[in-house]
Amino acid sequence: MSYPFRLLNTGFHDAYYNMALDEVLLESAESGSPVLRFFGWDPPAVSVGYFQGLREEVDTEACRRRGFDLVRRISGGGAVLHKSELTYSIAMSLDHPLAKSDLGESYRLLCGGLLEGLKSLGIDAVFSGINDILAGGKKVSGNAQTRRMGCLLQHGTVILDNDVDVMFEVLRVPEEKIKGKLIEEVKERVTSLKALLGKELSFDTAAGVFTQGFKTVLDLEFGAFGTESFSVSAGEDEKARSLAAEKFSAESWIYKR
Repeated sequence: MSYPFRLLNTGFHDAYYNMALDEVLLESAESGSPVLRFFGWDPPAVSVGYFQGLREEVDTEACRRRGFDLVRRISGGGAVLHKSELTYSIAMSLDHPLAKSDLGESYRLLCGGLLEGLKSLGIDAVFSGINDILAGGKKVSGNAQTRRMGCLLQHGTVILDNDVDVMFEVLRVPEEKIKGKLIEEVKERVTSLKALLGKELSFDTAAGVFTQGFKTVLDLEFGAFGTESFSVSAGEDEKARSLAAEKFSAESWIYKR
């Protein structure tokens, strides 16, 4: 059995639009329009989990110097630097057959699309812990999930190229004196598609690879909505831009905690 889904590649936007559109698509999923979306970040950004204290996690001045956006997600999890990566989100009603009630089972099922994409690239990867994917024992993908409005939203990243030094410039560490040691440790624990493949993989090429991965593992049928590159509707785009301006870029939201 195949499942009709919308497929979106919305390209590169700022952090506020990206997170706003995720929320809008979550609302659309409530009315029976499940979606798989790929997107990038321009400018780069740091996102924090919904429950995090931003000032404790992020060096806001360093973000400002770099020209990076700073945004709070609607999902949980830790602070993330969004720079050279492919980001995806998948949203569906909680009564959809692919929306498993058990959180661990849900992560494992949906992350299967990422594992399949990596496999097609010749990369041997495994699901690890609650929501990570490891290749060669190193993290190449992190994922987060939220459930609200009767729907499930999972979004996550596949690291195209890794810049640990910049990450530690904009994220705070408990003790500055051990920062150098932590940077080296993270370099040993985190990898990228560029490191694994020995070459760069473009955003659009990666999106195509993981589109096929999700399609294969989850039995998705993108053509059911008329076209495989189904566009965000004018109404969704307008709502996302309004939400980006009124909520996600507002200091009351960003500095909520």
